[in-house]
Amino acid sequence: MVIEKYNLLEALYMTTITVTTTGFQEVKPLTNEGKIFTMFLLITSWGTFAFAITRIAQFVTSGEINKYFKTRRLMKAIDKLNGHVIICGYGRNGQQASQTLKAHNVPFVVVEKDEERMERISSDHPTLIFLMGDATEDETLKRAGVENAKALITTLPEDADNVFIVLSARSLNNKVQIISRASDPNSIIKLRKAGADNVIMPDRIGGTHMATLVSKPDVIEFIDFLSGEEGESINMESVSYDDLPDAIKNKTLKEVMNWRRTGVNCIGIKNSEGKFIISPPEEVVIDPGMKVIVLGTRHQIEQMKGNLEE
Repeated sequence: MVIEKYNLLEALYMTTITVTTTGFQEVKPLTNEGKIFTMFLLITSWGTFAFAITRIAQFVTSGEINKYFKTRRLMKAIDKLNGHVIICGYGRNGQQASQTLKAHNVPFVVVEKDEERMERISSDHPTLIFLMGDATEDETLKRAGVENAKALITTLPEDADNVFIVLSARSLNNKVQIISRASDPNSIIKLRKAGADNVIMPDRIGGTHMATLVSKPDVIEFIDFLSGEEGESINMESVSYDDLPDAIKNKTLKEVMNWRRTGVNCIGIKNSEGKFIISPPEEVVIDPGMKVIVLGTRHQIEQMKGNLEE
């Protein structure tokens, strides 16, 4: 338009037939300046086209397109989660936690920065929802949906990293339950100050568990059956005072357990001071702040939850 004084339609038409190498006759004869501009336009347009084709071929051959759509699918799945669990770190402890959550139908998302590990694991578990990134960064936790999560489990081997994650998660969601791994006993206090609700030392628990198998093997095997994958038909649940219908609030434990009875059994209560009472008497009144711990089959537990939600 500037060089040859074409109007917009003429200039657009000439550019189109030039770039596409159609070769129709010019609208008007070109000046020397117009010919030089046309040569420059052909070279740059073909160079741009060749570069675009090369990049697309690289994406296809390197699997970048599949990776893009896989990441997009995972992010959509994460966005749909609400009241889920976030597992930070997918080592041995993280994998064991995910197996138990999966066995109890609890939705979860894994955050792991080791891409090679996740590619290997995800190929064997295509339904696994995971996010590649550093869990110590606030943005990564936000992408994992920490603001809508009900719990966060951090299993990183370095206690300092776990402290960072606990601090970040607590600042982003002050209601989320945080469970952290610790390797050094001195880190337990730091993790609790950072905001962890529970701190677990896998090595200590493992040693205690093995020793108890010697002294009380049947009891430990029964507990493993309840809490592990094998206990699919058995479940334990805590019911807080706030979840009880108004008709049985401030009533005795006997009245609470007999209300629309589904067959679950009370194995203990947690009073308002946070202390547990095992096999409590039926005359105990369930007051605000208390929780009732019940045991039953999965069907009984689900039926009980349904009654409470009505």
